[in-house]
Amino acid sequence: MGRYKKLRYCQEFMGYNLLKPSGVPLSQIETVVIALDELEAMRLCDLEGLDQGQAAEEMGVSRGTVQRLVYSARRKMVDVVIHGKALTVEDTERVVVRAPGRGGRGRHGRGMGGRRG
Repeated sequence: MGRYKKLRYCQEFMGYNLLKPSGVPLSQIETVVIALDELEAMRLCDLEGLDQGQAAEEMGVSRGTVQRLVYSARRKMVDVVIHGKALTVEDTERVVVRAPGRGGRGRHGRGMGGRRG
């Protein structure tokens, strides 16, 4: 039995969930699946410019988890581009989608957090 997988907080994904090379039928190319948490880690580090520690705080996971997610996502993206494959974005278990502009779990995202009220 594996370890309990922590919740991963991700921004709502509003883009296309399937990208493929133009002019090639989907049935003729291999598809690579990128998980929403992998995409979120890459978005925070590569697009938003956060370091892995800051991204980890946003997502509510450890820095090591973010490092593994980014490494996996980058490998998949390069594979898609270099080998002309299709890419799909899929939800995964233990992912909590939050509205854009809201922080991660942080101080205020843990429910009542000891406050009575």
